[in-house]
Amino acid sequence: MTQNRRIGVIGAGPCGITALKNLRDAGFQHITVFDRNRDVGGNWLFSTEPGHSSVFETTHTISSKKLSQYDDFPMPEDYPDYPGHRHLASYFQNYARQFGLYEHIEFGTTVTRAEPRDGGGWRLSLQREAGEPTQVEEREFDELVVCNGHHWDPRMPRYPGQFGGRLLHSHDFKRAAPFAGERVLVIGGGNSACDVAVETSRVAQRTDISMRRGYWITPKFMLGVPTDIMNERLLWLPKPLRTWVSEKILYFLRGSNRSYGLAQPDHRFGETHPTLNSELLYFIRHGKVTPKPDIERFDGHRVHFSDGSQGDYDSVIACTGYRISHPFFDKATVDYSEGPVPLYLKMFPNGPKNLYFIGLFQPLGSIWPLAELQAKILARYLVGTWRLPSDLGRAIHAEIHHPDYHQLDTPRHTITVGYHAFRKRLLKHLPAPIAQVPANKNVRSSLTGA
Repeated sequence: MTQNRRIGVIGAGPCGITALKNLRDAGFQHITVFDRNRDVGGNWLFSTEPGHSSVFETTHTISSKKLSQYDDFPMPEDYPDYPGHRHLASYFQNYARQFGLYEHIEFGTTVTRAEPRDGGGWRLSLQREAGEPTQVEEREFDELVVCNGHHWDPRMPRYPGQFGGRLLHSHDFKRAAPFAGERVLVIGGGNSACDVAVETSRVAQRTDISMRRGYWITPKFMLGVPTDIMNERLLWLPKPLRTWVSEKILYFLRGSNRSYGLAQPDHRFGETHPTLNSELLYFIRHGKVTPKPDIERFDGHRVHFSDGSQGDYDSVIACTGYRISHPFFDKATVDYSEGPVPLYLKMFPNGPKNLYFIGLFQPLGSIWPLAELQAKILARYLVGTWRLPSDLGRAIHAEIHHPDYHQLDTPRHTITVGYHAFRKRLLKHLPAPIAQVPANKNVRSSLTGA
């Protein structure tokens, strides 16, 4: 029977657990999920351990709970509009408990290699946390589902010269305390950069933030509601008009970027991933954070900027994004590190067989509820009640060349989708609307320890 096929899943983060849940719902029982962590949650398992890919101590979502929850498992009513990492770790762990997922997950396990078998399926090489580097176990599967995320392999910037102080990526920033009393320079204008600048400015002697272009810095609330909810209310407008309205609302709420010493955006709203932060502009106008232009070069502790100014710093924190990375694949098999990612519905490749990706996209919103819909489609495909297009290559080409938003040509924007547009496309492939179940009121007890 189809349901007797062995399915391997890489990653027990938010995408991996919803893949597991929906495959089980379809009747598959021989599913094994591998994860290097000690519990489910992925990046939302806060840890100060070096090398662990986690959010930092004060991280909250940048999408509201209403648009960040699974359809099958809404967040508790008493969760805040923007949950923090403790809320989310508890939420994902309760999801795994609610649907009996833990028995399928092998923690403390890293997939070091994934190779296609000659007769179909995949062979995985596994490294156990407690084992010696030379002791590798091999397991074979008929299907492979990759859910390893795309926020773990840091992309470091390159500038002429060498910096003489501490240079690190936001991947290794866990809390602000180690930067107390220091002169800190933050590189970037995205969500992590703005958050890191705000947090370090609370304890640092000085915090500057270097942006190479102007960004649409958006407050997390508009007219008293979360910003993504406000955007949802404007969906009835044609996209060009919605963009214009969004830009005007932002101008009336916070004024021009020039008022804060920041460059004006050189692109329309939506052409880069939005930066949601309600504190950075406030901190700039209160003298806690100082804007700087792009970096020209390093010279020991001194940094020279493109406008001719310079400054001395103890630490530089690069919030410059991540590479799409699958180190367990041979690059001849899968390599999405550069250029467009050729996947139908952001999940089906026209190449290696019996291989699927869940969550390999960056929505203008939350990944998790969209990954849940991908998982439902995958389950139907493996059961045989849903089929791929007859010309998969053509369908992938059309998807790449008709994006939801025409964004800037940068590595960060190769996998962008519009939250609502992508959700609508995914729902077209499902037989009926996803039913909303009552809000879960039991997660809070796990969070509070009651």
